[in-house]
Amino acid sequence: AMKRTSLASFLAQRRDALLLLAALALLLAALLQPTVPLKRDIRNYFLVADISQSMNVTDMGSDAHPLTRMAHMQSMLRGIVSALPCGTKVSIGLFAGASIAAMYNPIEVCRNFAAIQYTIEQLDWRASWSGNSRIRSSVVSLASVLRAFPEPAQVVFFTDGEEAPLLHTFNRYNLSNFQGGDDWLLVGVGSEKGKPIPKLNEHNQLIGFWANESFAMQPGIAQISQSTMGTRDDNVANAAGDRYLSKMDEKYLISLAREINASYVRGDSIHHILDAMERQKPAKRDFAPYGIDWLLAAAAAVLLLWACLPPHPLTAAAAALRRGLRYRPSWLRRAASSNAAGASGRAKKYP
Repeated sequence: AMKRTSLASFLAQRRDALLLLAALALLLAALLQPTVPLKRDIRNYFLVADISQSMNVTDMGSDAHPLTRMAHMQSMLRGIVSALPCGTKVSIGLFAGASIAAMYNPIEVCRNFAAIQYTIEQLDWRASWSGNSRIRSSVVSLASVLRAFPEPAQVVFFTDGEEAPLLHTFNRYNLSNFQGGDDWLLVGVGSEKGKPIPKLNEHNQLIGFWANESFAMQPGIAQISQSTMGTRDDNVANAAGDRYLSKMDEKYLISLAREINASYVRGDSIHHILDAMERQKPAKRDFAPYGIDWLLAAAAAVLLLWACLPPHPLTAAAAALRRGLRYRPSWLRRAASSNAAGASGRAKKYP
């Protein structure tokens, strides 16, 4: 009992030092970024960006700070990647013509944050390999790219929904047997107010605007057509009234999403997009490392706070009372000593 009392007294006297040592140990452990396996939903995303020339239309932002559809899309993509939790894997894809190209396989968002953000920053219409914009036909290519990934991923496809050439009976791709778009998310970018599409040269300098005939319904005269792939057309609208007015085709995107069993959301707010992504089915459910470094750091912070706080008033009062009970004045100690000596003398006198 005496040993336990002395040990408790020793620990109580060195409370602050022990708390600081424990906090330091927890912080050092947190720096190692330990993880525990935890079964949870795995959310991997294939973020596809439309880089066709209609994405250069300036109809987003505000009157004071106008933005092109491309710049607005980049802002949304940066915000989405920043909001995704660690452990999520992301790939960036490009859409042009009638096909999709993945920049890389899905990579972990926190360890590769700078690389993903750099990819988004470099999105440019000049990376396009075709002047066409065949969104409907591209879903087959998109499904093929997904199958080539080493693990499942959900699609988030950013586009203004504008087909070029415009759709008609002869160029409408039949999707009645397509089954690969389950739970994809189409994100509409742009406004429904028509704005001309700027025609830019290879130095990104404005040389005019696209003309109406460039989007003609007759395939034989369409300037953006399969026959002109790989060539450059510098013809521009001759007058303001001849400019083709581009706008986000929301009705078409909603219809296309319904046709391929996907979802649609307007991309005017990052919160709307994130909410829609949250409603997507996870790519898979499996064991994944769950970081506990934040738990260790939080425990260390509690110990540091505990070490800095004074003892509780009731605890201090109880300790003072115990000290008072153990304390005896000098006169009482002398009297007790005298009584003990007298008793000893009497014992010797009367054996």
